[in-house]
Amino acid sequence: MPMIVVEREYDPPMEPAALDALVAVEKPCLRTRDVTLVHSYLSKDGRRGVCVFEGPDAESVREANREAGVPFVRVWTATVHDPPPR
Repeated sequence: MPMIVVEREYDPPMEPAALDALVAVEKPCLRTRDVTLVHSYLSKDGRRGVCVFEGPDAESVREANREAGVPFVRVWTATVHDPPPR
């Protein structure tokens, strides 16, 4: 399944506990579109975030976020590149 990256900006800064609550609100909307959250990253200052999803396409992730009322800056499909062996 494709990997989809969502970039977010938070003003005021997001607290980790609030991010957990946001994910809980978003989960039912993701499920109806066959989208799964893989990872969430929050900058130390809480102003930026990146979420990685698996799903059918970027538009499914956009729709789920819009329905859940979760703002985003960009949504794009990505490929995973592992670092070369050392």
